[in-house]
Amino acid sequence: MPHNITKSLMTPSPSLLSKRNAHRSGGFSLIEILFVIGLIALLLTLVVGNIGGIFGGQQEKVADIFVKQTVKLGVVPYKLDMGNYPTTEQGLEALLKAPAGKEGKWKGPYLEELPMDPWDNPYRYRFPGSKNINGAKGYDVWSLGSDGVESADDIGNW
Repeated sequence: MPHNITKSLMTPSPSLLSKRNAHRSGGFSLIEILFVIGLIALLLTLVVGNIGGIFGGQQEKVADIFVKQTVKLGVVPYKLDMGNYPTTEQGLEALLKAPAGKEGKWKGPYLEELPMDPWDNPYRYRFPGSKNINGAKGYDVWSLGSDGVESADDIGNW
């Protein structure tokens, strides 16, 4: 009998063996893990490399919204209070700070701030305008676009 007890202690039970095998088959091998890490690194490289292309077209949209909609939110109330749009010399700064000699009528600021365009250039302003749909009765606001010079890629309220 003592011989049977030692034999049973030295050989693992079938249930213990099946638990070990079940545990091993449930995990991932080192090669599988490295393969997945390699795929993730490849995908990240592709995505990061194309981020400029994904968001690049949005700069024109941002400039277009500013010149056609956002500026109007400040310029129209300014005209109602002051009787006319800011002059070219006063520029869009007149929406933030009262022009000299007009402090009594000015009820601004009409905009919180004047942002730079998406290419880090100031927006341009002209009154009376020449390109907008109202002609000399209206004002021109534009961005010089990605090239930073007056050219065909300018984005304006016309």
